[in-house]
Amino acid sequence: MSSPARSFDGRVPAIWLALLTVSVFAHAHVEMANEAARGIPMTYGTALAIQVSSHLVVAALLPAIYWLHRRWPIPDHRRNLLIHVAAVVPFSIAHTLGMAALRFLWFGGIVGEPHSFPLTLDRLVYEFAKDIIAYALLSAGAVALRHYLARPAPAVAAEPAVVSEPPAEPLPERFAVRRKGREIMVEVADIDWIEASGNYAVLHVGDETFEIRSSLTKLEGELDPKRFVRVHKSHLVNIARVVEVTPWVSGDWRIRLQGGAEVNLSRRYRQRFEALAPVRA
Repeated sequence: MSSPARSFDGRVPAIWLALLTVSVFAHAHVEMANEAARGIPMTYGTALAIQVSSHLVVAALLPAIYWLHRRWPIPDHRRNLLIHVAAVVPFSIAHTLGMAALRFLWFGGIVGEPHSFPLTLDRLVYEFAKDIIAYALLSAGAVALRHYLARPAPAVAAEPAVVSEPPAEPLPERFAVRRKGREIMVEVADIDWIEASGNYAVLHVGDETFEIRSSLTKLEGELDPKRFVRVHKSHLVNIARVVEVTPWVSGDWRIRLQGGAEVNLSRRYRQRFEALAPVRA
């Protein structure tokens, strides 16, 4: 299966266009200054045309430079550096001949001004020396730009996925309690408090008590935590049945329930109790 084609990144030509435009005007000023230092007058238009011809050829050669670095990236192998060093020769020849042709076309064919650009050996060597630096700068720019634009975008914190939890088992509203061979239904809301008694739990409902085979810890996990709270290692109370809480001994408190029963509120469990019913000293 063929890989999907890469989408065209318009930022690359836009950035190079901006860089080369700045370079054209900067080199035009340098060209005028150099000619003035030699005592040769030059108009800004002539200097600009000379630099535009050079930069147009450079722009045309940029895709080849990108291809060379993609095909033989320098960091991958030392041999690739030699390939790029050798590539400076055809780059310089193409650059020199290309800008010579453009200047001949512009000055000789369009503007009608004399312009001398002899393609002598000395001229080629002179242009080659400049093109070594130009190729290095263009290569560095191409590699840096590709790596910069290829950076991953900052990670955006994704919204947490909604995990559908299985529905919780409904809390019991009543217990079936066996007494004298019969099943008696006890409403959970009617329970005042629950007491641990060995392998059993004793349900205190008004003046009656009912035993069920269960540990207090297991029963605590089955009851509504907003209704029943552990107040002692051996006691659970129905918070709706609490009528009074008073200080007792050793930092403990005493809870009085609607039926008149009293149980301890241990210091160890006071924080749990106060989460539902704050105690004020």
